Amino acid sequence: MNNETKILQDSHGRNHTYLRISLTERCNLRCTYCMPEAGIPLSPKSHLMTYEEVFDIAKIFVKHGVTKIRLTGGEPLVRKDFSVILEKLALLPVELSITSNAVIIDRFIDVLKTNDVKNINVSLDSLNRDKFTHITRRNQFDKVYNNILLLIKKGFHVKLNAVLMKGFNDDEIINFINFTKDLPISVRFIEFMPFDGNKWDMSKMVSYADIMKYVNDSFLENNVIKLQDAPNDTSKNYKIKDYKGSFAIISSVTNPFCDSCNRLRLTANGQLKNCLFSSTESDLLTTLRGGKPIEQVIKKAVFAKLKVRGGMDTLNKLQKPHLHSKNRSMITIGG
Repeated sequence: MNNETKILQDSHGRNHTYLRISLTERCNLRCTYCMPEAGIPLSPKSHLMTYEEVFDIAKIFVKHGVTKIRLTGGEPLVRKDFSVILEKLALLPVELSITSNAVIIDRFIDVLKTNDVKNINVSLDSLNRDKFTHITRRNQFDKVYNNILLLIKKGFHVKLNAVLMKGFNDDEIINFINFTKDLPISVRFIEFMPFDGNKWDMSKMVSYADIMKYVNDSFLENNVIKLQDAPNDTSKNYKIKDYKGSFAIISSVTNPFCDSCNRLRLTANGQLKNCLFSSTESDLLTTLRGGKPIEQVIKKAVFAKLKVRGGMDTLNKLQKPHLHSKNRSMITIGG
């Protein structure tokens, strides 16, 4: 592949092989860190990608080197044509995975299996029923918990994503790790990140160092095993000796993994975000609908990717609301 065709390489030499596609801005939960309390103005249906457009855009990314696609939302499973989209994407030579809140995922077991989806990330921020209801503003804990067990039983590789917030669920860190004792599951602790409307401030964040202090205070040092992280991994992976599962820490704020980032995000309304933290977007959908090639739009967007966290390269910058409040709320970016 010559330089003219390397449209997925940025100015720092990073190659982007992983595309996260948001299928919808809608969700059947209302998580406080993801959706502003007042809700969000949803894009009109005519502004969202159709399943044909999702497929057409995905084909171009795969042609130029994307090898992995993750479907996200909102909640991707609430989209009525989710199965159609999955079946279309399964025609491409790419690894497919999804991120879901698992409320209705039991209805999709067969279509996920048929289309060779093996890896499923489930967002779950508390193992306590009351806390779950508080943070999601919905009473669906039992359904989610039982569906997690169902996914494991059906042979899926399941990762639990838990966003930690000081004074709310940081006291559950060890409970989450103990959840991996008898289940082949990975729990991933995610540092609370700033997005529009989620009232982020540094005092709410539970850092990588904080998490490891909990771990080291609760387990003998020689029982905490550091695992080999995969190339381009966002997480630092560990397990407790003799536990079936593992745990990991995604430290986007205090210890970012930007140097090895290979991820791009496509929003449900067809905007390309070259970084989760970036406040700028590139409109692929309008270009596509205008009958014009989107490769040059992609190339320009990817090449302009900043080295660290959308330009917020210090903790001091992260604490300046005007720098991150121009970003979308998390629900309209895609997890």
